[in-house]
Amino acid sequence: MNRAIPAAFLMAASLAQAQEDPYLWLEDVAGDRSMAWVREQNAAAQPMLEASPGFKDQHARLLGIFTSSERIPAVTKRGKWLYNFWQDAANPRGILRRATLDEYRKKEPAWEMVLDLGKLSTAEGENWAFKGMACLYPEYRRCLVSLSRGGADAVEVREFDVESKQWVKDGFRLDESKGDAAWRDADTLYIARDFGAGTLTTSGYPRIVKEWKRGTPLANAKTVFEGEAGDVGAEIAVVNEPGRSYEVIHRTIKYYDEQVFIRSGDQWKRFEVQRDASVHVAQGQLLVTLRSDWKPADRTFKAGSLIATDLDRFVAGNRDFAVIFEPRARVSLQGFAVTRNLLVLDVLDHVNGRVVEARLEAGAWKLRDVAVPPAASIGVDAFDRNESDDYWLTVTSFLTPTTLQLASAGSDARESVKSLPAFFDAKDLETTQYEATAADGTRIPYFVVMRSGAKLDGSTPAILYGYGGFEISMTPSYSGTIGAAWLERGGAWILANLRGGGEFGPEWHRTALREGRQKTHGDFIAVAEDVDKRGISSPRHLGIYGGSQGGLLVSAAFTQRPELFHAVVAAVPLADMKRYHKLLAGASWMAEYGNPDEPADWAFISKYSPYQNLRKEAKYPRVFFTSTTRDDRVHPGHARKMVARMKEQGHDVLYFENTEGGHGAGVTPAQHAYVAALTYGFFWNELR
Repeated sequence: MNRAIPAAFLMAASLAQAQEDPYLWLEDVAGDRSMAWVREQNAAAQPMLEASPGFKDQHARLLGIFTSSERIPAVTKRGKWLYNFWQDAANPRGILRRATLDEYRKKEPAWEMVLDLGKLSTAEGENWAFKGMACLYPEYRRCLVSLSRGGADAVEVREFDVESKQWVKDGFRLDESKGDAAWRDADTLYIARDFGAGTLTTSGYPRIVKEWKRGTPLANAKTVFEGEAGDVGAEIAVVNEPGRSYEVIHRTIKYYDEQVFIRSGDQWKRFEVQRDASVHVAQGQLLVTLRSDWKPADRTFKAGSLIATDLDRFVAGNRDFAVIFEPRARVSLQGFAVTRNLLVLDVLDHVNGRVVEARLEAGAWKLRDVAVPPAASIGVDAFDRNESDDYWLTVTSFLTPTTLQLASAGSDARESVKSLPAFFDAKDLETTQYEATAADGTRIPYFVVMRSGAKLDGSTPAILYGYGGFEISMTPSYSGTIGAAWLERGGAWILANLRGGGEFGPEWHRTALREGRQKTHGDFIAVAEDVDKRGISSPRHLGIYGGSQGGLLVSAAFTQRPELFHAVVAAVPLADMKRYHKLLAGASWMAEYGNPDEPADWAFISKYSPYQNLRKEAKYPRVFFTSTTRDDRVHPGHARKMVARMKEQGHDVLYFENTEGGHGAGVTPAQHAYVAALTYGFFWNELR
């Protein structure tokens, strides 16, 4: 790497004596000893993994998919321009470019270059990764560009002029930090950053929001909000609409517990709403998505509902809300997009996508179901929230290439603007949705993609993928990587919808929090057992795969029930749950997992924490761990320590760590393709 990692990104190896953990030194992210160990593990694993059958061809094919010019360019409209950040073989670091809608509609648009990250990286001797930009409404000429070293969450922010395509001389500039920045006006920013000692929370996020005037020293920026050191963090957002702006601060005390403040004159007023609710402001409305039941006045609203009221009347004391969406059994709201006069609801119905338009007319919300393909996942996003009621629909499934459509409110007619090509041969493949039964009788859905007519005798190599945390839903999507590297070769892909996720609303998640976390692992195990029972695959041919929270999931599964699986891939995983809250952003997840320093919490965490539950006498499946040195969210020490302890105990385990990539597999397409080829090559070699 080209720059030393900040001191806050390191853990002192001197803690080893107090912790009685011989592998604590592996938490020293960039220390000489730890990085020498990483190089040794990479040198041992890579030749072995690259020797898997067909690796070179698979790698070349995956690289072609990751760099294909036929991928759908994701765009954001600012003024007349649609902006896109694009990476391919010629631009591995990526380019920021733009085109008009008419040009974007063409098969091969004539893009206008705005910023070249590759040239910038070369000129500055850095491995820059683009992390987005915030532009000043309504001209969108001045933008705050966020740049990350090696893909980490921490970013440097610089002011950029998209018309001159130059950094603004003496413009706003912020050093590397986690946090955010938002325009208040052309000469004023709101910033939440690392301002020095004592300004971050124990989770490593900003707790202070300041107002910074152009041309003044950052040290003179005025503090407008200050949270507590034990909070998760504080964020600032400015939402602009024609004729009105909303300035909002979110103080996250812990996950699912926040206070929201809106600026009114020189005062910041707190919204008196459920602290576990999600709060949005748009179209003069206060929009609240509930995670628990709430009775603001005479009526109780159900958890999972989206409710709304006039914002100004609410600030004045009114508490009369109207229901926009109310959940039903196995029907939940995933989110919504805001257009000029519309809310477009993204709904999951038994893990299949639905879309509903909601419009406020004469004081009442009118709903219209939008006709969408069955058995598909649907994504919604505003085309231009301030100027239009058009919106983007992304339609995808396991076997049908993703399409990007432009929809108009009030009509089911849509324009198909872009579509993926068929990156793999889906002929004779089929998708089936099954249900397993958990130990407590709960029905756990899962999808299986495999060859139609395949013998259900347990002989099919299969990968079971899961996540099960943070109210995040796992839904079908088209993946050229999975298709080309796995399905085409005759493997089955299995996607589990576990408690802890968001597939069926807040309660589906809440039941697996803290002492309920074992339900997530039990659900995953129940799916594996059901797969075996149905003959879809069998323990000899079944592998499991997960990343981050999913890495914790598969690590817990193989340590608890090793006989069910033959291969495991855990990417950027949590693993040492005794110390997770002391590493990087770990303290922010205690509402999800519990506090291991509390004996009552450690009593249930200790029963599944993978690192503490490794046993020398156990016969584990072969495990492949991956991580990145620049992951400043889930510490690479989790995976490193798992590998070190497993090797000490004599288990067969492999490890690969990219030096960059943040909380992922890499930054460039080549890095992503290489790790994908290693992963699926490993599975094929072990499970076929």
